[in-house]
Amino acid sequence: MKSTIAALMTGILFVLGSSLALAQATPLKDDGLHDSGNPALDLLQEPREALGVLQPAGGGNGVDWVAALQTGQISPRANLQGDQEQEILDLDILMTDTFPLPHVMFPHTAHTQWMSCAMCHEDLFVSEIGANPVNMGNILEGEFCGVCHGAVSFPLTECNRCHIVKPDSMQRAPPSGAIVKRPRENRRD
Repeated sequence: MKSTIAALMTGILFVLGSSLALAQATPLKDDGLHDSGNPALDLLQEPREALGVLQPAGGGNGVDWVAALQTGQISPRANLQGDQEQEILDLDILMTDTFPLPHVMFPHTAHTQWMSCAMCHEDLFVSEIGANPVNMGNILEGEFCGVCHGAVSFPLTECNRCHIVKPDSMQRAPPSGAIVKRPRENRRD
């Protein structure tokens, strides 16, 4: 009974938190990006209205983008023109320089289902093992993963979403960007 009540409360708090994130979305006329005096501003859809129909999440901009994709709520294009096929990359990268936290397994599949490789490569990330000095400091400053996470994707406070691979021992491991392919049934995307 306790676990049922706890699950129910967690669900309610999740929905309330997601609704709150969307309710706090700044109207376009007040966001500092759009010209509030432009009469064409009325033709644009407000973020709260646009995002409010998608799968909710408790962080970022209040949308669980992977769930929205998997349920068919969104159907991303590979490029702005829509004239290219989406390239899904079934590849994981294991980041081991994460002491004292568990290692990070970066799932390309979950990312390339809704954005092209060019969104990250070669500007944010160099496609070479060991070439990216990724650490939580620069991620928190909005570099590397921090470009999206915390802004449009889940927040950086959800450590267990990325730090998922327990090393054999919690000794510091050398930096790496080892490529790991796992069978689909073992994946957690």
